[in-house]
Amino acid sequence: MSFDVHQLDTFLLVGSAVTLLAILAVRFSSSAGLPSLLVYLLMGVALGESGLGIHFENAELAHSLGFAALAVILAEGGLTTRWSEARPSMRLGLSLATIGVCVSVAVVALAGHYLLGLSWELAVLLGAVTSPTDAAAVFSVLRVVPLPRRLVGALEAESGLNDAPTVVLVTLISTGAVSDHGLLGTGGIVAYELLAGTGFGLLCGFGGAWVMRRAALPSSGLYPLAVLTLTFLAYGAAATAHGSGFAAVYVAALVLGNMELPHRAATRSFAEGVAWLAQIGLFVMLGLLLSPARISLSTVGLAIVAGLVLTFVARPVSVVVSSVVQRMSWRELSFLSWAGLRGAVPIVLTTIPLAEGVEGATRLFDLVFVMVVIYTMLTGPTLPMVARLLKVARRSEPRGLEMEAAPLERIAADLLQVTISPVSRMHGVEVGELRLPKGVSVSMVIRDGETLVPERRTVLRHGDDLLVVTPRRLRDQTEQRLRQVSEGGRLAQWLGRPPHRPA
Repeated sequence: MSFDVHQLDTFLLVGSAVTLLAILAVRFSSSAGLPSLLVYLLMGVALGESGLGIHFENAELAHSLGFAALAVILAEGGLTTRWSEARPSMRLGLSLATIGVCVSVAVVALAGHYLLGLSWELAVLLGAVTSPTDAAAVFSVLRVVPLPRRLVGALEAESGLNDAPTVVLVTLISTGAVSDHGLLGTGGIVAYELLAGTGFGLLCGFGGAWVMRRAALPSSGLYPLAVLTLTFLAYGAAATAHGSGFAAVYVAALVLGNMELPHRAATRSFAEGVAWLAQIGLFVMLGLLLSPARISLSTVGLAIVAGLVLTFVARPVSVVVSSVVQRMSWRELSFLSWAGLRGAVPIVLTTIPLAEGVEGATRLFDLVFVMVVIYTMLTGPTLPMVARLLKVARRSEPRGLEMEAAPLERIAADLLQVTISPVSRMHGVEVGELRLPKGVSVSMVIRDGETLVPERRTVLRHGDDLLVVTPRRLRDQTEQRLRQVSEGGRLAQWLGRPPHRPA
């Protein structure tokens, strides 16, 4: 197919206009509490055959571009995840990404066959493609819901790790390899791909960090590009060795993102921008692939039933079973069950059977598309409310702020925001009585919309927002001290660690 300069002009005009509209739509989706993917999907549908008339039916191209976009999104997720926060919940995240996926696949497959009347192949594919949570959707919602570190770490780890096993499983089912190798053989293939992908990710992550520390690149803008390229190197190397590229790219990004590399803030900002571009392109493309004329009331009904099973049966059961490796309260487990956001990943996975020509794959694509739209609209906007009702939201939880200011980056310091909630015992405490580690300072207090530079005798009040500057090496110690004072008041240091209560 030829592509001349006039077509390029048209492509740039339409592409740039769509991208700008999508960027502006982020503000709307954030204010409405909706993951931005819904807006992008609907933009794709509006541009498609039932809207402006753009025809796109190439499932193989959608499959390839979808995988490329997911690799970028996972790279950004790994680069922006703090290992110190994810590590305590890594066992649960890994359990959700493996045991939880197996449980979810089994429950949805049984419901798909016996309730929806799907063939066993399509029923198992339905369970497999809808089991993973979506990294882009999860990360976007977690940015606005203040949660304890253990919950954030579990959700981030799950969404970053569960793509790899489900991609392998869906590919094996779609190509008929499951019937050829049997269950044990299939399990061995999945295990090999995951281990190989993890190995290549670790190799490229640690090896790349060693090189980056010793490289004297002529421009600071080259460092973010080099780091992101290292994650794609891990993906390509693992895929060439028949390992999981998704496991490799996430692990490599997780390692690189937690190393003391030059221009860390610029690297994370660059990765975030590229990931947004990948999300926009991915979701618009998937919207183009949908033909609204194919959507019938029967499809909508099946999608609603499948979503009910997934949301209220499969997800809670998989969370409970996965939690055997790490005990959590029923409130936390309930929130994890509700926070299993599905997004582009299930829709992208349905392009695998489409590309392989599996019988009924088009019907599966339509069903999953409708289900994702309906249940993302249900769960996404309600997450803050559910967090408050379950009492797992913690306004006073110190959260890192991404800063573009070069001085903080040069001295390896972080800026924390702390909100003094109505039940916090930090109320009435003087700044000097916080007794933060040496080198840590409360740089600003925001009270009733006004800012003030605190002194040692400044008394803190309910509703105050504190900005705390801490060297990175003292961050965990600083956060621990702030929690102690919030829970035990000014005498927390002498009374010992008080019983846990929400801050």
